[in-house]
Amino acid sequence: MNEDRDFNETPDSERSNLENAENNVSTDNSPSREGIGEAVIGAAEVSAKTAKIFKKKKKSVDDEQNDKINELINDLQRTRADFENFRRQTEIQKSQYGNVVKFTTVKKMLPLLDDIERAIAANPDTLAPLTKSLEKTTKELGLTKIPSEAGVEFNPDLHDAVMVEGDGDTELVGETLRTGYYYENEVLRPTMVKVIKQ
Repeated sequence: MNEDRDFNETPDSERSNLENAENNVSTDNSPSREGIGEAVIGAAEVSAKTAKIFKKKKKSVDDEQNDKINELINDLQRTRADFENFRRQTEIQKSQYGNVVKFTTVKKMLPLLDDIERAIAANPDTLAPLTKSLEKTTKELGLTKIPSEAGVEFNPDLHDAVMVEGDGDTELVGETLRTGYYYENEVLRPTMVKVIKQ
């Protein structure tokens, strides 16, 4: 062999061997690169799918928790509204009960007031100071006398007629037989009167 020959001037057989070796190396490397790439892409797809599943699960768990929270808030609001209604009804019932008790108590005192009025009418000179005291007490109790002086027009809502005299068209109070009272602007007891028709 001649050592002085140029490197590029390699014989054809050696050249073909070298090309085959390069081809083998490149073909050996190509499939392994594609396999690695496919594995990486597959892993990325799996992790993306897993992330979607976890995201869906997390989303559904969050939705369930939000639904439960909203349900509890609605229950709390309903309970609060029920309690407010109960409180108002209790206050109204207390007030009504108190009014009924006062109304009943004052009504039971009316016969006593009638007796005092009769006593004053029988002995006006002696019991005159008692008249002022009686008027003051009735005012403090919230009692007001229903107007029933002679000549006042008869009103069946305020007056209870027990006697009627005359034949006219106009009905007037002739005489008061028992005093009637308003209690807190409501008729507690109508006045018992004798009616004169003119």
